[in-house]
Amino acid sequence: MCGGALGAGGRFWLGGALLRRLGEGIPWGTLAANLIGSFAIGFLAIWLEGRGPHALYWRAFLIVGVLGGLTTYSSLMLDCLLLARSPRSVIALAYLGATLVFGLLLVWLGTRAAHMLRAPF
Repeated sequence: MCGGALGAGGRFWLGGALLRRLGEGIPWGTLAANLIGSFAIGFLAIWLEGRGPHALYWRAFLIVGVLGGLTTYSSLMLDCLLLARSPRSVIALAYLGATLVFGLLLVWLGTRAAHMLRAPF
């Protein structure tokens, strides 16, 4: 629960910061949160693997809590709907495609990074 609050607060902060910096043409905050979360979840899934009994609690706090609060599928879908209903409707499909393609790529890169940094047992 605490991890979820931290993640949601982070998403709110990130969304506001990117809105002020980049404007409201594209929902940059949701995109950034989803891509950051994709890399982090890939990294943490490998990094925490086989780390003993406490890893289960860290996994729940970080992956389910923090990243679950940071990245939300419902926010992505709402952003796509709002884009599709706006004068920028052609951007909706590109935005969704970019989120899915780069999200998958970043999950994979996160797992690769964790494998390279993880000390062998």
